[in-house]
Formats: sequence, structure tokens, C-alpha cells
Amino acid sequence: MQGSASWRIPNGISFLWALILGAGILFLPESPRFAYRQGREEEARNTIARYAGVATDSRDVNVQLTEIRVKLEEERAGADTHWWEIFTGPKMFYRTMIGVILQAGQQLTGANFFFYYGTTIFDGVGLSNSYVAQIILGTVNVVCTFGGLYVAQKCGRRKALIFGAGWIAMCFFIYSFVGHFLLHAEKQTQTAGNVLIVFSCFAIASFASTWGPLVWAVVAEMYPARYRAPCMALATASNWIWNFLISFFTRFITGAIDYLYGLVFAGCCIALMFIVFFFVIESKDRSLEEIDTMYLLGVNPITSASWDGSKVPHSEDNTPGASGRNSSEAERGQSVERAPSRTVEE
Repeated sequence: MQGSASWRIPNGISFLWALILGAGILFLPESPRFAYRQGREEEARNTIARYAGVATDSRDVNVQLTEIRVKLEEERAGADTHWWEIFTGPKMFYRTMIGVILQAGQQLTGANFFFYYGTTIFDGVGLSNSYVAQIILGTVNVVCTFGGLYVAQKCGRRKALIFGAGWIAMCFFIYSFVGHFLLHAEKQTQTAGNVLIVFSCFAIASFASTWGPLVWAVVAEMYPARYRAPCMALATASNWIWNFLISFFTRFITGAIDYLYGLVFAGCCIALMFIVFFFVIESKDRSLEEIDTMYLLGVNPITSASWDGSKVPHSEDNTPGASGRNSSEAERGQSVERAPSRTVEE
């Protein structure tokens, strides 16, 4: 393809996906928490029931509505929210920093290293058309993203992120050592180049099914509603800052240490494994209110998957929340039975 059509057509095609996304959003219902805050309780009930696949009067729906109401009452009882409370609020500094680190970690897994510099990398391994390999990587990314839906629900967030980071680290170790020691050897064979391509695909497959989609879900789930917007903004800013740093400095670093640059990403992935293991709570199959309570109570992340919220006393105005109150329902001699509920994200 010659002339300006080589860039006009790809850009024009990208508009199509934006139109599809924009049209699809029109059919999305408001989140149940937003609807409840606007006084539309029946709409909130119907949305929860639809996503959970249960009747509107089921126990799961009633439990989630109760949790939403309790948290909303706590927020209204507290003072107005200030931006600095994302650091000073109850257990908020911990959660804010974890969100920032996880979003930065999504970039430091090194996936965009392949996406941004893939054509340059594969041109160096002797491919006659390095753009073909880039198309392969893009296809792997798209296909494996759908696998992330299964991984998130069946394996849980923690296991998926830990395994995903470990797998990417292994791929980068192989990529770095093969590229550095074998690709430019005197008796170079195409095998070394093929190994680089294969393990690049393996790394992208792991990223697309774990760190690519899951980080956004994990970070959004850990914040209470009143702090979610500023916390997500800060975490997302961290993601884009590291995106820029990687894209800007990669060509200089690879010029100095060539394929050993992959060891930097491998080291970051290993560090992320420990961060997730020791600091991130398992949020699979839990409501946003339940996740908030787990962080407020300081539940051990290592054993958080087996944490049973039904054993924690609750009342309609006692759950430790954004207002910072810590009154206990046990002190009132009351208890409210809770049942496991499915997460419906805001």
C-alpha cells in the first residue's frame, strides 16, 4: 500500500471500533450502586439480579442491597470527601499505593516492549517481514484476552496474577539469554530467532489472560465508592507514566545491553509475584462492600481466599467504612446473617 492510504485506512478502521463501543454503551444499565444512590432501588435490584442470574427477591440480591445501603449511610454520615483522604482515610494509604503499584506493574511486565518495538526486535532475528510477527502478537493478545474471563472466575485474582507474572518472567529469561548469547553467535541458526518469537508469544498470551485485564478489575474492586474515582485516576496515571517511560527509554537501553533488557522485566515480574502474594486480597466472588470490609479489618491477604464474612458481626451502621467509624454490632448484642454474594462492579 503506497502513499497516505498506508496510514489513513488503518486510522479509519480504528474509528469503527470506537463507534461500536459507543453504541454498545447505550445499552448498558447504570451500575446498581449509582442507581441506589439516585433513589432508584428497584432498578438497582433488577440490575443485580440480572448479572447474578437470580430472581429479584433472592437472598443474594437482598444481601447486596443491604450492603450498599449500609455503606451509603456511612458515607452520608461522614464529612465531605477531600482528595487527600485517599491517603489519610481508613486503610486508604495501603490501598492507594497497592493500586498505583499494580497499575505500574502492568506496564513493567514488559508487554508493551513487544507491542512498541516488536517490528524492530523481529527484524533483528532475520524475518523477511517483521510486521508478520507483530500481527501474530496482536492476534495472540486478542484471543487470549477472552481466556482472561475464564481465568478470573475459575482461578481467582491472586493465583492468576502470581502465575501470570511468573510465566512472563520465565519467558523473558529465555528471551534475554537466547537473544544475547545465541542470536549473534558465529554459527547462528534460524532456531534462535524462532525461539525468540515463540516465547514472545507465550509472554503476550500470559499477559493477555492475567495482568492485562485483571489488574483493572482488582484495582477497581479494592476502593470504597467515595474514594474510587480519585484512586482510580491516580492508579491509571501511574500506568500511563510507566507506559511513557518504557516507550521513551527502551531504544536507549536496548542499544546498550541489547536483549538483556528483558532481564529488567523478568526481575519486575518476580517482584510483582511477591507483592501480590503478600499484599493483595483475593476478591473473587465477593461484593465490593465485602472487599472494603476485608481491607478495613486487615484480613491477611495470604489466607483471604478462605475468609468467611458470615462470621463477622454486622449491623446497619457499624461496618467500618469511609466515615472511619468502628462501632461493633456485637456491642449491641445483635447480628445479621450474611450469605456469599456475587460481585457486581460499579
